[in-house]
Amino acid sequence: MKTLVVITGPTAVGKTNLCLAFAQHLGIPIINADSRQIYKELKIGTAAPTLEQQAIVKHYFVGNISIHDYYNVSMYEQEVLELLEHELFPNHHIALMTGGSMMYIDVVCHGIDNIPTVNAETRKTMKRRYEEEGIDRLCDELKVLDPAYYAVVDRKNHKRVIHALEICHMTGKPYTSFRTEQKKQRPFRIVKIGLNREREELYHRIDQRVDQMMKDGLLDEVRGLYNERHQNALNTVGYKELFEYIDNRCSLDEAVERIKYHTHRYARKQLTWFKRDTTVRWFHPDEEENILNYISQYEH
Repeated sequence: MKTLVVITGPTAVGKTNLCLAFAQHLGIPIINADSRQIYKELKIGTAAPTLEQQAIVKHYFVGNISIHDYYNVSMYEQEVLELLEHELFPNHHIALMTGGSMMYIDVVCHGIDNIPTVNAETRKTMKRRYEEEGIDRLCDELKVLDPAYYAVVDRKNHKRVIHALEICHMTGKPYTSFRTEQKKQRPFRIVKIGLNREREELYHRIDQRVDQMMKDGLLDEVRGLYNERHQNALNTVGYKELFEYIDNRCSLDEAVERIKYHTHRYARKQLTWFKRDTTVRWFHPDEEENILNYISQYEH
């Protein structure tokens, strides 16, 4: 039976090097499941696989779109499933996907509700209304158009509020009418492997990686994107804190410390999400031989 191996875990835990080794051993490419590494402009701040690493193992969904392109999780689902069906599974028994973006992994494994794609005109209108009217006015409107979603949504998360209103206005139906939350069956086996470390060790690795990003030129990368800072893709840890520094709202040292703190918090959020999934088999990243033996069960 064809098998998709998913290797996930918190940021900086050590997924990249481990998956490179496994991909080489198995003779297969890597499907990236990081929602920010897909953007070609965001190299250093997302710890995207380097050109050297991509030369060793072929990667899909790394630097394949621009921050100016419209892209969503439904599009990712469709493209990954087509890649598996038409290119990877015809040639290999096993496919390898890795990353830490929770929704990207879930959508490939379980599917997503068939919510209509928002057209450009509606997106533009709602963005303008948010800028002119503010989140409170939009929340009041959502309460009228979809009281069920209003009751459960994080009303401080403007992206979720705006998206729900976009669907309401575009379809004339409540956003919740499209949210069935039914898991889809996939025509392949899914094996999930989680990587984790002791929290102190993980935080130390995060801090080291942030320091290395700064040495590698993250500030210059962010400066080059300053005029594009309104793009949703740049609402990302590492970029938004350095935008604050460029705007003289904090010192550089303060910005770097905020990046580390916010990355620690994101790692905790990732672990909380992944540990709800009882099908994940957890390992320490140093257990390379044990992980490979575990994967080898599904090679045929």
